[in-house]
Amino acid sequence: MGDEQISTEKAVEVYIKIRDERSKLKEEFEGKDKELSAQMQVLSEKLLEVCHEIGADSIKTAAGTIMRKVDTRYWTTDWEAMYDFISEHDVFPLLEKRLHQTNLKQFLEENPDVLPIGLQADRKFTITIRRSK
Repeated sequence: MGDEQISTEKAVEVYIKIRDERSKLKEEFEGKDKELSAQMQVLSEKLLEVCHEIGADSIKTAAGTIMRKVDTRYWTTDWEAMYDFISEHDVFPLLEKRLHQTNLKQFLEENPDVLPIGLQADRKFTITIRRSK
């Protein structure tokens, strides 16, 4: 857009057009990506089957090498018991180091005189544009 002067109304109009185009492109991408992902999933299942049938964790081909591995994810259905377990065994590294933004914001609003040591905040103005009716 350069340094030329444009009216606020024109800026809003262009902003909405760009946003609409981005939404259209995102929708097209996500649709095509979903198709390709489904095709890859079918191939992955077939290749896992081949690995299982021959008892291999790795198969080298002229096109590339298949490597089979086990992925494991963990979760809990009882957070209170998990917190007790973590505390009892002093294994706080089992938790990820991030703060729940909404809950912390609410806590700080309700307790303006209570601040944890080391808490940092980054505030910036943003805009939201709604389309005219």
